Amino acid sequence: MFEEIGILGSAMVLFVALIALVRSSDFVVTNAVKIADRTGFGRTTIGFLLVAFSTTLPELFVSVFSALDPTTIGVALGNALGSNVTNIGLILGICFLIVTLRKSGATPLSSGTTKEEIRRLHFGLFIASIVPLTLLYIGSASQFIGVILFGIFAFNVYMLSKVKNNKNGENIQVEAEKAKFKKAVALFAAGAAGVVASAYFIVNSASFIAESLGVPSVVIGGTIIAFGTSVPELANSITSTQKGHLDLALGNIVGACFINITLILGVALIASPLSVEVAAFSNVAIFSLITTLFLWYFLSSERISWREGAMLLMLYVVFVVTSYGGYKTA
Repeated sequence: MFEEIGILGSAMVLFVALIALVRSSDFVVTNAVKIADRTGFGRTTIGFLLVAFSTTLPELFVSVFSALDPTTIGVALGNALGSNVTNIGLILGICFLIVTLRKSGATPLSSGTTKEEIRRLHFGLFIASIVPLTLLYIGSASQFIGVILFGIFAFNVYMLSKVKNNKNGENIQVEAEKAKFKKAVALFAAGAAGVVASAYFIVNSASFIAESLGVPSVVIGGTIIAFGTSVPELANSITSTQKGHLDLALGNIVGACFINITLILGVALIASPLSVEVAAFSNVAIFSLITTLFLWYFLSSERISWREGAMLLMLYVVFVVTSYGGYKTA
């Protein structure tokens, strides 16, 4: 398709897909908040469960398709870890700056979030931290590790689904409320489908443009694909933050990181018949660990300023620079 329309046509597709992504993300955020209000689940929980899962579908598809071909299984591992660095360093860094630059002084990080939701966020970050460290220590990843990761994902989703914020809950037994709830769910699903479809065209059009301009494929996989599959999180999180729902954005990012490390990486390893040597991905694994630990510390302090956002963005810039330098000298 992209070969037929050329670079100019691909650039037009990229532009249209970006517009579609912004509109779709607005549908996702708006209706995720409505679902949270009508079910009694907190917005952080909804961000962790609904929004994060819908925005990580591009990573899931990229990783599964990569794992089916033994020669490209490394793309799945690099995408899962690299997306986490992008999610925390770039996306959450921007969200923190948006919130804190609008106000003077430090801003509460967990306003409106229950203690149980905070504990679940800490658990998600703990898993997102320990898995890269464990893989680096073991030196390889196999189908058995994939099964363990998938089991962790299923367990945490089950536990998190039991968390309810009764203060925000509404009785949806009334027929009118049921109709509104069903409409919100339908619009959320439509928005999520739009996010996935537009992300697909963004990744593929950007990849074709880069290849046409002579950018090495390994650089494309480590930067464009990882960034491209994180574009839905970027759009949804910024939209949430601009609407005053930092808790939804926080749940989205932490949930996406947790899903990347457990479900997506787990399914990719299960689908691959070969063990993967992790040494080649030590740089991205280390940065995934560092950014996760920084966010864990920020959650513990419960207040943020522009410095935290700047620090996360700096980490992302250092990651991109060192990764590109490593590829250039390889």
